[in-house]
Parts: sequence; C-alpha cells; structure tokens
Amino acid sequence: MAHTKAIGTSKNGRDSRAKYRGVKLYDGQVAKPGSILVRQMGSSVWPGQGVRQGSDYTLYAITEGRVRFSTKKKTTHTGKRRLVKIINVVGA
Repeated sequence: MAHTKAIGTSKNGRDSRAKYRGVKLYDGQVAKPGSILVRQMGSSVWPGQGVRQGSDYTLYAITEGRVRFSTKKKTTHTGKRRLVKIINVVGA
C-alpha cells in the first residue's frame, strides 16, 4: 500500500478561518447594550466604564451611550509603568 497518492496530491490549500479582529465601533459612535466594541487577542485595549470583557478578550457594551477611547498609566506587578488604552461607553 502506498504511503501517499501517486498523482494529484498537494501539501497546499489549507488555511485557518479569518478571525475578523479589530475595533468594531470607533470614538464618538453610539453603542447599544451588547454591542461588540473590540475583538482582540489578549488585552491590548482595557474595558472601562460601561464595558465588560468576554472570555476571549472581546470587549462589549453593557450600557447605552457614546464610545470614548482614552489612555491611562498603569503600574505593572513589577513596578514598571506603562500606557494602556481604555474604552468607555458614556451616556449620550
């Protein structure tokens, strides 16, 4: 029995599904409760006021309002300070 087929085999043609990550609602846009704001891998954007984080790091709105992005200096567990992006949903 042959290990591989004789003709017509290809080691190409396999790829993973697109994940469609990124920002879905931008600064100033109106968000309803449950609206997905950011799909991300890891916590590159942190949830702020009116925003929760899902198990796959997806950020979604829990209140109705306008999307606002801001930055904040956070201290890590090693004492180092870094700048993090925070997304808020504030009342319209």
